[in-house]
Amino acid sequence: MDESGRRRQQWRNHPSSSSSSTGHTRFRSQQYSSNPTKTTRSSNFVPRSTTTTGTTPHNTRNPGYVPKWKSVSNANNQQEGETEAGEEVGSIVGTCPFMCPEGERAQRERLRDLAIFERLNGDPRKTSAALAVKKFCRTISLKYVQASDVRPLSVLEDTLNYLLNLLDWSEHPFEVVHDFIFDRTRSIRQDLGMQNIVNDRAICMYEKMVKFHAVSHHRLQNCGSSSISSLQYLNMEQLMKTLASLYTLYEANHSSNSISENEAEFRSFYVLLHLDSKSQQREESLSFWFRRVPSLVMKSKEMHFARQVLRFYRMGNYRSFLCTVSAEASYLQYCIIEPYVNEVRALAVSYINNCCYKLHPYPLEHLSKLLMMKESDMESFCHACGLKTLSDDGGNKLLPTKQTTFCNPKGSFQSCSILGLEQYQRFEEFVRCL
Repeated sequence: MDESGRRRQQWRNHPSSSSSSTGHTRFRSQQYSSNPTKTTRSSNFVPRSTTTTGTTPHNTRNPGYVPKWKSVSNANNQQEGETEAGEEVGSIVGTCPFMCPEGERAQRERLRDLAIFERLNGDPRKTSAALAVKKFCRTISLKYVQASDVRPLSVLEDTLNYLLNLLDWSEHPFEVVHDFIFDRTRSIRQDLGMQNIVNDRAICMYEKMVKFHAVSHHRLQNCGSSSISSLQYLNMEQLMKTLASLYTLYEANHSSNSISENEAEFRSFYVLLHLDSKSQQREESLSFWFRRVPSLVMKSKEMHFARQVLRFYRMGNYRSFLCTVSAEASYLQYCIIEPYVNEVRALAVSYINNCCYKLHPYPLEHLSKLLMMKESDMESFCHACGLKTLSDDGGNKLLPTKQTTFCNPKGSFQSCSILGLEQYQRFEEFVRCL
């Protein structure tokens, strides 16, 4: 018997096998379709459709259902109020004529939630339209944002200038002044984002806020408060976020053959903030970042300076690093570079301590010139590195080499300015920069 004959014989011998299977299938379908009321009693039941309607179980389960990936994204956005506001409320136009909306001002008076700079005659329960400034609100509900609570561009410009003028105040420690301006400038960025303002005036405002954070980065190094490390961390965090927003504004306003007036210098800040390769672990590689920088910026003297400093730092060429910074750094660039200066000097001291001849101590006068600092500061720096100094018969200070007690200076050690840049230590220069 051929193959087809055998198959026909098997079908005759077992005719119920296929029909029973079909019967069971038909019975199951009738069981679930005969009483649709019972099957849809559960609110989680999702009926299957035999037609293509574009509706999936994820969006038919509940009209307000949000997929998991989207809820995570929204949660991340809510960590930064100004980002979320700028994305979802881009068409609002602010009408508040004051630095602080009247409703918020009245509420904060009732709650005694007034900063020392906002109090009328020192009274924590009284303020005025000329003193109160809108606070940053992380948990802002965008559904209830009203135009009367958002400040237009002209008011935001006046508010920012008012805040930066507070830096002239000498009655309070810098960290107190910084804390107030820090919060209120975040509120300004939030209002700019909610109105989606991306013109040249917004660029100017963002540049001023970057200057504030950059110079604060320098000033906070010399403050003795116990909480200064947390202030430095938060200030650096906002500096990076403000720079990112500023770069977005630059790109939105680029024309074919031109860049913004100060773009080259502000782009160089990103490179100077990432001299240490460890700081790039959570950032994109500088080589990839350079590819997105306009060619006009890459050819600028500011970017050339930043790339030179980057190369000298990573090569350990302390002499070229210090000479280049002393000769070419702008004030703002120096403010960002200053924390690295002590690292480079400590590297130089370790070289000399390990490599010089033990029987011939190294003169501190020569070392201070090499590292571009005062001799008295040089002696203090050697002590901060765990090294002892001595004096010869002529009263000259010397550094004995081959000491095994070398260590990097602690973060609390006050940085010494590079000789020739002492003017950058003056507070008047600090305020003038803003």
